[in-house]
Formats: sequence, C-alpha cells, structure tokens
Amino acid sequence: MSKLILASNSFARKEMLKKAGYDFEVMPADIDEETIKNNSLKHDNEIHDIAQILADEKAWSISKENKEDYIIGSDQILIFNGQIISKSKNKIEAFEKIKMFKGKTHYLISSVTVIKNEENLFSCTNGAALTMKDLSDIEIKKYCDKAGDILTQCVGGYAFEEYGIRLFSEVEGDYHSILGMPLLSLSKFLDTQGFTL
Repeated sequence: MSKLILASNSFARKEMLKKAGYDFEVMPADIDEETIKNNSLKHDNEIHDIAQILADEKAWSISKENKEDYIIGSDQILIFNGQIISKSKNKIEAFEKIKMFKGKTHYLISSVTVIKNEENLFSCTNGAALTMKDLSDIEIKKYCDKAGDILTQCVGGYAFEEYGIRLFSEVEGDYHSILGMPLLSLSKFLDTQGFTL
C-alpha cells in the first residue's frame, strides 16, 4: 500500500497529522525557500500564491524518489503591509517584529499539496487574519522572555496554539491554517484516497 509522506520537518505539521491519527513518514524537503519566493515574485506571481508554490516545490522534490507514495507538501507565509515577512534570526529581531505588529492586522496564508505518481492530486490554500493587541514594550518583553525558541522557529514569533494566543485581540479564518496547514481540507481529500478512519 502507498505510504503517506510529509515533506516537512515542521513540528506543528507533524503534530497536526499525528493528533489526527494518520500514519506517516517524515522526509523534509531540501529547497531554497528564499530563492523560490524571490523568483516567484519576479515572475509576477501574486503574493498570496507563494505559499502554494512553496508547498508544490516541497512535494515535488520528495516525490521524485517516492513516486508510488502520497507526498504532502505544505508551507505558510506571513503577509504584513503587502510584504512577506520571514522568520526572525534572533530574539532582538523577534521583539522588533512583534512591536511592528502590535495593534495591527497581519495575514497567515497556508497551503498544502499532495502528489503521487508525478501527478498533483490535490492543492488547497486557506488563510487567516490576526489582529494583535496594542501591547506595551514591557508586555512584549515579558512575552519574548517566556516564548523562548518559538521566537525564531515560527514566522510570526509566536505559537498560536500555546502562549502566543495571548498576543491577539481578534482572529478570523481557519484555525489549522494558522498552525501551518489546512488540515480539514487535506483530511477530506485523504478520505477519498482510502485513508479513512
């Protein structure tokens, strides 16, 4: 039987699939995300399409050597003021980023792709709008001190499913897409391929 392979080493994506009860293997895709983002924008792709392009690239890169298996590629981008924001390199950069977000709305766009036998069987993109509280510098510093490695591991500097939820005043959109993958849509597709309860 064909295996389910996640082409990502993201802790959040692995946890989502695991908690949903799927048996899967992890084979992280080795792609140059920054170059792909830059090239995609140069070729007039819409900024909202970048997450799907990255998800596709991840799935295709693993599918080459695993043609008989279902390869799940997934990625997420954060858009703020019409620009893609990347992960922070250190705690200081994360502090400044959260300070920049405070009192404003940013967008998380998450995409997923499933490829088998060199065919793209399924693609989906969902998003969410997150409005951050108008935090004081002291509140942001307290958050950063408690958040630890999340500051540089997650694109916004927060894990929404944990302590990071306390940064926000309002959220609209798909919960699982905030975590990094449109799981409900993916699950419905996987049902059609025999990965049922």
